[in-house]
Amino acid sequence: MKSNLMNGNVWSLLALMSIATLTACSTSENGGDNGKDNEKELVLANNATLTGDIDGEKTIILSKGFNFTLSGEYTVKAGSTLRIAEGVTITAKSNDNVIDYILVEQGGKIEAVGTAAAPIVMTAENEEAGAWGGLHICGRAPINIGSTGKSEVGDAPYGGTDADDNSGTLKYIRLEYAGYKFTSEKECNGFTFYGVGRGTTLEYLEAYKGSDDGFEWFGGTVNAKYLMSVSNSDDSFDWTEGWSGKAQFLVAYQESAATLGYTCDCLIEADNYDKNMDAKPVSNPTLANLTLIGADNPEGKRGVRLRAGTQAKIYNALVTGKSSNLTTETRQTEGYLVDGTSILNYIAIAGDISAKGDGGYSSALFTAAANNNAINQDITFTKTIIGTQVGGADLSTKDNFFINAPYKGAVSADNDWTKGWSKL
Repeated sequence: MKSNLMNGNVWSLLALMSIATLTACSTSENGGDNGKDNEKELVLANNATLTGDIDGEKTIILSKGFNFTLSGEYTVKAGSTLRIAEGVTITAKSNDNVIDYILVEQGGKIEAVGTAAAPIVMTAENEEAGAWGGLHICGRAPINIGSTGKSEVGDAPYGGTDADDNSGTLKYIRLEYAGYKFTSEKECNGFTFYGVGRGTTLEYLEAYKGSDDGFEWFGGTVNAKYLMSVSNSDDSFDWTEGWSGKAQFLVAYQESAATLGYTCDCLIEADNYDKNMDAKPVSNPTLANLTLIGADNPEGKRGVRLRAGTQAKIYNALVTGKSSNLTTETRQTEGYLVDGTSILNYIAIAGDISAKGDGGYSSALFTAAANNNAINQDITFTKTIIGTQVGGADLSTKDNFFINAPYKGAVSADNDWTKGWSKL
């Protein structure tokens, strides 16, 4: 009996020690702004301020439904993770003397997953375009300006050789009033992807009323689905430096200057690399199911603008609202369309195309029967952006990234994927 009692006491002591050890390694719901240095996973308190660096291979957790303030730069360093739950709101302070932005560096990760009913909202105290610096992600996927580049915000390196690089997950995020302007040559976008790899997930994202581009890709291989760019003052979607990803279900919508108080530029502005139009890898994304609705103005007459040597494969698109809804520029870009490297299929536009390069492209080639394109179309929508046209390519038969959606346009009447989380 004595031996059994001793054994029981030993096991009890060991159990207590195990519980104490587990408790010491767990996180606290009441964690402070920066947490404790010896903890690897920190849950921030409601209404905490986000500022400085996440370093030391830490994971910072922003809990469901909590509110946070962004003050200055908030940088996720290599080996660390920023994890944001559904219903979180992050509000930039909009201080004129300090730029607020979130930067994920190479090797860092952001896992931000909202829902349609409870999206993640990144906004600003000052609800005007250009109030803060937006979200910037740097990856290790290929670019064409050299082995690496430096991000416009934060001077962080990006680019490399890992096409499958994974910078995390973004789902159901509404990002509002971004586009902070440093100088006439340097301005933030809403979402900016620098050499981001296809291991990263981008779905259900909205850039709302920013003062520069809604979405911009600087090279990389990342894919995306369900993107909305609403009344961003420069380009709704912009790519350069060799982006070769895929995207399906893209909406660009621009309100008039009279409504916004500012003008909007292109619906898509697409480049390979303006300093070397033959740089490799050549920009060559594949896009399907686009609804692009522009607001015409003297500074922004172009809708889809393909230039600076870019290649592109675009299917199932509706483009309207601009004086020149589709323009092609530069010998290289037009040459790729003539020789079939680039593809424009099942595209309906209001008006005619404008071919401005010397590569031999023309309206006759655009409307050739095999391309299933149409010009001078009267394109209308219900509820602002809802509406499709019959006839389109089914890309899912050759690539399982794409969903079978053989119609022109992004938002069909029987599948309004914008409902509940978009501000439009």
